[in-house]
Amino acid sequence: MTNLLLLIPAALFLGLLGLGAYLWALKSGQFDDMEGAAARILLDDEELEDGDEDDGPGD
Repeated sequence: MTNLLLLIPAALFLGLLGLGAYLWALKSGQFDDMEGAAARILLDDEELEDGDEDDGPGD
């Protein structure tokens, strides 16, 4: 019985901590662009930025 006196508040605290982390991520815009990251991996990076003339390893 004394175990429940420790486990119930611990479970409530962890649940509220998880809910707070979710609400923080929601407010900070972590879930705004769900399709952009999935489509961005399919695009080729043919154009290099100015000053970035390194063609990578092996050259």
